[in-house]
Amino acid sequence: MEIVIGTRKWSSWSMRPWLALKHTGAPFTETLIQLRQVGLSEEIGKHSPSNLVPVLKDGDLVLWDSLAICEYLAEAYPDAGLWPADKALRALGRSVAAEMHSGFGALRTECPMELETRDKIIDLSEAAKADIRKIAARWNQLLERSGGPFLLGAWSIADAFYTPVATRFATYGIKLGDYGDAGPAQAYCDRLLQTPEYLAWERDALAE
Repeated sequence: MEIVIGTRKWSSWSMRPWLALKHTGAPFTETLIQLRQVGLSEEIGKHSPSNLVPVLKDGDLVLWDSLAICEYLAEAYPDAGLWPADKALRALGRSVAAEMHSGFGALRTECPMELETRDKIIDLSEAAKADIRKIAARWNQLLERSGGPFLLGAWSIADAFYTPVATRFATYGIKLGDYGDAGPAQAYCDRLLQTPEYLAWERDALAE
């Protein structure tokens, strides 16, 4: 398999399926496309029908959506446990992954992923603050149900989707306790940034 990704320190959407793919243990190659360059669309268009990254290539199959890639990997590598065996937890995990996939626009706009930066203080809008509170509530809801240490118990696609959020909180000095009762969510946020898969991504991002 080949995964086509954008600049690691900026491309949150590339990170998500890369983490899932890494978690499977399957061999793969990667093609890195530097973002924010002249001719970017044409360069990505060599690989992606949508002119966007990420893209997964498996033989003659080409997938160009991060959630679709993760779902494909979950089916292709069932022993990797990218979704839990419990039907209810699996459904909840898909719900929160889809919510991240389509929501929290204020936070994503005001706090773009910048792995090279830490504790960057900015003035957040009320909409972004509401996104932070909602994310913390979701995390606490699932951690209470599953028992942790990750959202659905063991690491899953849901955690892949929220790892870039954890990097944003680190980049912009966001502490969940400043936005209400953090509960176990803050410890979970910190835990996401200590997984071997994320640390490998971060190491390569900072070396680019």
